[in-house]
Amino acid sequence: MRVCAAPPFAPDAPRANDARWRPHDLLRLARLTAVEDEPVWVRAAFARAPFAVVRRAQAASGFVAAGIRGTARAERFGTWINDQDIESSMSPESLAAAVPSPGRVSLAAFVALASLRETPSLLHDFIWGPTGSAGFELATQVPTLTGSSDLDVLIRMPQRSDAATVHALAATLARAAQRAGTRVDAQVETPAGGVALAELAQLAQGKAHVLARASDGARLVADPWQTS
Repeated sequence: MRVCAAPPFAPDAPRANDARWRPHDLLRLARLTAVEDEPVWVRAAFARAPFAVVRRAQAASGFVAAGIRGTARAERFGTWINDQDIESSMSPESLAAAVPSPGRVSLAAFVALASLRETPSLLHDFIWGPTGSAGFELATQVPTLTGSSDLDVLIRMPQRSDAATVHALAATLARAAQRAGTRVDAQVETPAGGVALAELAQLAQGKAHVLARASDGARLVADPWQTS
């Protein structure tokens, strides 16, 4: 997030990992508590789409770290959601089969998503779904993608995959991107955290470490399936 609110709990408050919500889940909110130094665009963005995206940060019991999206790329605000204000949630995989409104299906990112969904491939052996602007639009039905937007996807990989599988996944996404005329960026969810698929492919080729993003921070790891 470009800007982040101060936590509404004490710095030494015990942190809790609530399994009900995971990074990239979209939360529909009944209300959004105002905080000090909140950017001026946040209220309008929330009125337009009362949703927040779960982000990777530790929170005290009763709170969820999440982000609000504005209309511009630079409008991202990290905040803290009271779990009593959450009405419902949607995971990326729950949006894999969702379709945009008829007037939006020709956008390149949605064309790439349809290709990934409809073309038989190794990807369908995994749990996966759209994130980023595509996922947000599919969840909220609020136009969010632009003609130049990339497609972001999340692939859940709790068990180790071999180099051939990782490269096959990368090739599948590259073909969909080429057909749609856009980029497809994938983050792989591993036990160590989120790792870019492109980095995972390099690890399979002998790269020493990859960057794994977890709720307690990002770190370089040699094996994202080996938790510390």
